[in-house]
Amino acid sequence: MSQPNSSNIFSRRAAIGRLGGTLGAVGLGSLLAETCAAAPASTSPKVAPRLHFAPRAKRVIHLFMNGGPFQGDFFDPKPGLTKYAGQRPKEVDLRTERATAGLLPSPFKYSPRGQSGVPVSELLPKLGECVDDLCILRSMHSDNPNHGPALYMMNNGTITPKRPCMGSWFLYGLGTENANLPGYVVLCPGRPVRFAELWNSAFLPAEFQGTYINHSNLDPQEMIPFLKNPSVPRGAQRKQLDLMQALNREHLRDRDTDDALESRIKSLESAFRMQTEAAEAFELKNETATTRAAYGTGHFADACLLARRLAERGVRFTQIYYGNGQPWDTHNKHHEQVRNLAKTIDQPIAALLNDLKQRGMLDETLVVWGGEFGRTPVSENGDGRDHNHYGFTMFLAGGGVRGGMTYGETDDFGFRAVQNKVHVHDLHATLLHLLGFDHEKLTYRYSGRDFRLTDVHGRVLKEILA
Repeated sequence: MSQPNSSNIFSRRAAIGRLGGTLGAVGLGSLLAETCAAAPASTSPKVAPRLHFAPRAKRVIHLFMNGGPFQGDFFDPKPGLTKYAGQRPKEVDLRTERATAGLLPSPFKYSPRGQSGVPVSELLPKLGECVDDLCILRSMHSDNPNHGPALYMMNNGTITPKRPCMGSWFLYGLGTENANLPGYVVLCPGRPVRFAELWNSAFLPAEFQGTYINHSNLDPQEMIPFLKNPSVPRGAQRKQLDLMQALNREHLRDRDTDDALESRIKSLESAFRMQTEAAEAFELKNETATTRAAYGTGHFADACLLARRLAERGVRFTQIYYGNGQPWDTHNKHHEQVRNLAKTIDQPIAALLNDLKQRGMLDETLVVWGGEFGRTPVSENGDGRDHNHYGFTMFLAGGGVRGGMTYGETDDFGFRAVQNKVHVHDLHATLLHLLGFDHEKLTYRYSGRDFRLTDVHGRVLKEILA
C-alpha cells in the first residue's frame, strides 16, 4: 500500500500552524462538527434515492411534550372516569410502572369545537379554534412505560439507543433546502446532555444529525456560540477556510472514505455561511409586535415562533422539546400541574398553526404534537398519574392530513387503545409517506444489513390522508 507523501504532511502541518492563531472565526465549525449541521443533499454521496412518490409535506415541526400528557385532559373525553371514580374495574387493572389505585376523574369540561364539532377540553380554548385543522390520533400505543426506552421509541423507532433518530432519517432522504442553515434543528432550553442521543444520526452520516440550540437566551449570539468572529474580517475568514478545506480534502483523498471527515468539511462550510443567515433567522426582534403578542411569552412560545421562521427558511425538521427534563411527568398534583402546562402551550400552538396557514405554509408543513406516551386514568399518590404506554393521544396538522377528525379509540376509561390502534412504527411510516417515502424502501446499509426507521414494522394510516 502506498504511503502519503511525507512532504505533503509537513506542508500541511506548517499551513495549519500558520492558521492556528486566526481560525477562531471557524470555531462555529468545530461546534457544528459536533452537532453536524446538514449539508445540501446534492453534495453528499451518501444521500438516499429520490422520493418514491410526490410528497404532501416538505418539512416537519415536532412539538414534543416530553414526560407524557394525559389524553383524557385534552382530546379524549371519558365520562366513565367520573361515574366510576375511585373504583378499579377490570378494564383498568393493568400493570403500571408504579403502584396505582382507583380511577381519577379529569375535572376539565369538553365542548364541541369548530365546524367539525370535535370535542376539545376547556384547557385548550385557543387551540380548540383550530380543531378543523387537527387530525387527532386517540389510539396511539408504544412498547415500554419507562421514559428512557419510550423516548428512544418515539424519536428513534426502537427502545434502545445508538439508532438514527427520525429527524436524521428525514434529512437523509430529503436533504436540505437551505445550505446556509442546518437542515435539522433541535430547540430545547438548558443543557439537556442526557437527551443528546434523541437527535443523533448514529450510523447514518454525521451530517444528518440534529443541531442543538439552547434558546434560553434569545440573543442569536448566545443561542449559537462563536457565530461571529470580531477580530477577523469575513474575506480573510473565507481565504483561511478555503485553505483549510483544501488540506482536509487532500487528507481525505489519502484515506479513501471517512464519513467523519466528510461531515466536518461540510459543517465548516455550513458554519461559515451561517454567520450571515443564522443571525437573521434566530432574531425574534425582527418580528412585529403583533406577531410576538399572538404567540405569547415563555420558552415554548419563543420556540414555536423560531420554528416558523426556520420553516420558511428551508429547515426540514424542527423539533421543540417542551423543557429540559420531563415537565409533563405529573406523578403528583396532576390537576394543578396540567392547568399551568396547558396555559403555556395553548396560545403558542394555535398561533403557530394560524401563522403557517396565513402564510400559505401549513399545507406543506406537517405539525406533530404529543409525548413519548400518555398517563394513566388511575391515580398514583392519590392525586397523580403514572406513565401509560397502552393508549394515548397525539395530533397531526397540515402536511397532507385530514383536519377536523379523530382516529381510533381507547377503552371506556382511556387506558388502552382498542380501535384502529396506532403504534409508533405506524406513525413513523405515515410521516415518511407524507414526505414522499415508502418507509420500507428508505434504508441504509450498515453492519451487513439494511436498516430503516420502522425496523420491520409499520403501516401507513391511509385513512387520515387528505
